[in-house]
Amino acid sequence: VVFMRKFLWATITVKDMEESLKFYQDIVGLTIDRRYEARPGVEIAFLGSGETKVELIKDDSIEDVNIGEHISLGFEVDSVDGMMKFLGAKGIPIHSGPFQPNPSIKFFYIKDPNGLNIQFFEHID
Repeated sequence: VVFMRKFLWATITVKDMEESLKFYQDIVGLTIDRRYEARPGVEIAFLGSGETKVELIKDDSIEDVNIGEHISLGFEVDSVDGMMKFLGAKGIPIHSGPFQPNPSIKFFYIKDPNGLNIQFFEHID
């Protein structure tokens, strides 16, 4: 019997590596862990400082990146209201929310440069 040991990364095929790196660094706050050319025309970057990473792949042979509309990556923030203000100052529109399904959580969504839903989530004490 084989058991999963841990979740390592989520992979996103991107349209533009530089634009995506800028978004995940400047907006989400992730740092580049490693970046390299896997083979000619294919570049890979891993972002994040924890155990689980976001992997970005730019493959020149893929012309049309297709992101499912019901997939999202979630990131915890100290303040949903503060994050919304930060994004507004950067000119990044809120896609949906904020939502507060119960008194202890609040979240909203934006889109990354590839159309992927990014959720910012706050635990409320």
